[in-house]
Amino acid sequence: MNAHEIDYVIHGNEMQYVEIELDPQESVVAEAGSMMMMEGNIGMETIFGDGSGSGGRGLMGKLMGAGKRLLTGESLFMTVYTNNGRGKEHVTFAAPYPGKIIPMDLHALGGKLICQKDSFLCAAKGVSIGIELQRKLGAGFFGGEGFVMQKLEGDGLGFVHACGSILERELQPGEVLRVDTGCFVAMTPDVQYDIEFVKGIKTAVFGGEGLFFVTLRGPGKVWLQSLPFSRLAERVLGGAIRGKEEGSVLGGLGNLFERH
Repeated sequence: MNAHEIDYVIHGNEMQYVEIELDPQESVVAEAGSMMMMEGNIGMETIFGDGSGSGGRGLMGKLMGAGKRLLTGESLFMTVYTNNGRGKEHVTFAAPYPGKIIPMDLHALGGKLICQKDSFLCAAKGVSIGIELQRKLGAGFFGGEGFVMQKLEGDGLGFVHACGSILERELQPGEVLRVDTGCFVAMTPDVQYDIEFVKGIKTAVFGGEGLFFVTLRGPGKVWLQSLPFSRLAERVLGGAIRGKEEGSVLGGLGNLFERH
């Protein structure tokens, strides 16, 4: 694969966006709905899959490659943004929720990255966006991310998004890291991934960390997020349901007096 060589700048702190600079005829692929703005000579085209050609040639090859994306909850289609002008043009993609955009140089990472579902934001055209099946039964049933994870392959730049602050960790051979299932973001393919049961019923029931956690074994690189989106959504939903009760001295009892 020879992905397009793109330049970029990431802006912002908590709600980030990435500005991609394209030379004439350079392209970037992205999920539908992630584009924030683009300059006048950028053209848009909706395609099956990612346009990398990794699924094979012809209509059936494209359909098979795009169909795999349904397993990660993504659309069959992606959007290609191409610079049709004579000079440099820019297109910008925004993160869907608070967190960080992580640039991944696949060439430097050995040509492959495995990441959680829904983390892909955009990539240079030529990067293949597919699926990675976890063969271990434990990982499939209890890992939070299930059997299916996203896979980026190629020699270009890809961008993934995660919630909260990001920790990048280089694991040495044999080094083990145990992580909350929701905090895992990405790893290089040489990292061994499994799900471990929390021993001791008291820990499982009263520990507040759930019954399972991810075991990552080096060598390789891993990326973790401090705030899983599911945890953020749960807190936001809980606050919306409680409504005015948190600001009241009487809490829910205050509503009884307001009604009478």
